[in-house]
Amino acid sequence: MSARYRRPALAVVKIGSSSLRGADGRLDRDQVANLAAQLARARAAGTQLVLVSSGAVAAGMGVLGLDRRPVDLPTLQAAAAAGQSELIQAYQRVLQEHGLSGAQVLLSQDDFVRRSRYLNARTALHRLLELGALPIVNENDAIATEELAYGDNDHLAALVASMLDADLLALLSDVDGLYDGDPRTPGSSRIDRVDDIESLDHAAIGGVGSYVGSGGMRTKVGSARVAVASATHAVVANARREEVIASVLDGEPVGTWFVAQPQRVEARRLWIGYALAVRGRIHVDAGAADALISRGVSLLSVGVARADGTFAAGDAVEVVDPDGRVIARGLANYDVADVARIAGRSTSQAASDFGAAYAREVIHRDHLVVLSGARV
Repeated sequence: MSARYRRPALAVVKIGSSSLRGADGRLDRDQVANLAAQLARARAAGTQLVLVSSGAVAAGMGVLGLDRRPVDLPTLQAAAAAGQSELIQAYQRVLQEHGLSGAQVLLSQDDFVRRSRYLNARTALHRLLELGALPIVNENDAIATEELAYGDNDHLAALVASMLDADLLALLSDVDGLYDGDPRTPGSSRIDRVDDIESLDHAAIGGVGSYVGSGGMRTKVGSARVAVASATHAVVANARREEVIASVLDGEPVGTWFVAQPQRVEARRLWIGYALAVRGRIHVDAGAADALISRGVSLLSVGVARADGTFAAGDAVEVVDPDGRVIARGLANYDVADVARIAGRSTSQAASDFGAAYAREVIHRDHLVVLSGARV
């Protein structure tokens, strides 16, 4: 059987927190050592690697003497801060035995959406790889909010893969892949390959009776969407499978393979569509939805039905059609109150009623991304 793809020159490997926790909820050091050794062997085989690792909270529980995983954000942040160095040292001890040096890199959303910081982060990661180090990336959990509570680093790993033009993103967790039904139900089977990620039932993924019965699968599929849009293959596989990293890098049929798109989406559109935190929603009528999708036009006030959220001018917002489907994301030219004020008016009428400052588009087409799979 032929390999799924050629062995990658550069791969980003993300290891989830569920794969690094022991039965007591704290860091499973044997598992960390096992995965670190796999990474070292993969690096020796010729693939450059960037590791995105969760597990800081589990490590911090041991440092702080916590018996249970915290549920409030301040204590989660404290545990992550205390455990970050412990986690890195656990990797470093094994990597050093193989002649490798791990290099900790903490990133935040601003490092992807501010061009100067984006370029600096990309340059630093490339230089670490040139020097033979293995970058170990994590969200800056001590100050993170939404990312620590929900993202579990999947989204971060996809953005790092996009930033570095990686050939492959490996998302390793406690699941064998994406299933065509609840894996606990007889007859459900693992999906080997996904060519069109938008053909999946995204509303079902991560819910009760879903493909895998795990809320984490929704973030993995979302992260795979970012990867394939960046012309990067993505694989979701079980971190506790024997020699899973070598198997994924060799293109063996393990886990679920999300096939890369042949052409990469332009970087600015990727961060508008996927990197920015959304601050609100703009609801549009059917005519505006059709124009946005089929003709790639700007969003004008006449097509707006209403707006909600707390967004200001320049914030990222979702554009929602009359059926409640998110069809696009973009940077709003107005705050939520102003969008509500001019909704349904033509641009000339808005300018006449409220002044020349309201003669602009609600979202200019250069700052708007129609999401793949959008339909009317």
